[in-house]
Amino acid sequence: MIDAHIHLWRYSPQTHGWIDAHMQVLRRHFEPHDLAHVCAGAGVQGVVAVQAAQTLAENDYLLACAAQSTLIRGVVGWVDLRSPSVTQQLDELAQSPLVCGVRHIVQDEPDEGFLLGADFGRGIACLAKHQLVYDLLVYARQLPQALRFVDRFPNQVFVLDHLGKPQLRTADWEPWKSLLRQLAQRPNVYAKLSGLVTEDTLPAWSRARVAEAIDHALECFGPQRLMLGSDWPVCLLAEPYEGVWAHALSRLTGLSPAERSAVEQDTAVRVYRLDGSRVHAVASPA
Repeated sequence: MIDAHIHLWRYSPQTHGWIDAHMQVLRRHFEPHDLAHVCAGAGVQGVVAVQAAQTLAENDYLLACAAQSTLIRGVVGWVDLRSPSVTQQLDELAQSPLVCGVRHIVQDEPDEGFLLGADFGRGIACLAKHQLVYDLLVYARQLPQALRFVDRFPNQVFVLDHLGKPQLRTADWEPWKSLLRQLAQRPNVYAKLSGLVTEDTLPAWSRARVAEAIDHALECFGPQRLMLGSDWPVCLLAEPYEGVWAHALSRLTGLSPAERSAVEQDTAVRVYRLDGSRVHAVASPA
């Protein structure tokens, strides 16, 4: 199995300012040896490490972690997509065959139209040269902008992190359900079944609400365009790694073996080209 969304960091208050006083469990280092322990307990054979800090140094750190751990099959890093030097930054980042994508923490941008900015769009257009995936991290309220954004780049592969963060605390399903269905109509968009337990009331998250979100995503995207991700160690705010993984897997029991394999590993391998291949087409899979 592939965990398509984990983080690693050497904690510092300056770099990880988003980890506030209510997140004491995250105020420590999480490094490759910690990752190996939790993956062994859950039967996970590989992971995609995703940036948690918006610095070029973050890329170096994640690639150094990958050099220590055969579990890390791919890295989603960060570059300043609005920078005039974005081409150079991407050229340098893509020198590592482990780099499979980039991400910007759009959910924290105060400008609700951030995704639609001209500078940001020029940066996204540069990803095609290296066939890098773009991980889309937004709140549910930002999904209307996300729809307009992905429509501007029909040949770019996008992966929606955490299903666009539905309002699980209040079970306010609309307009999230409708917007997710619209996003799933774009064949170049994939999604991660990840990060849901921390969108509910902590620490007593609702298994029923998380299950409803996963089931809706399966209905919208189908197994061939979904992948599993734990969002470890952030998930520890709500549940140990094994519990998050077990609950997500329980929603796949009605799938065929091929469909289950797609969600558990095949989609992540194909989209992030974890086998060293490249995603050349964005047509809907058969």
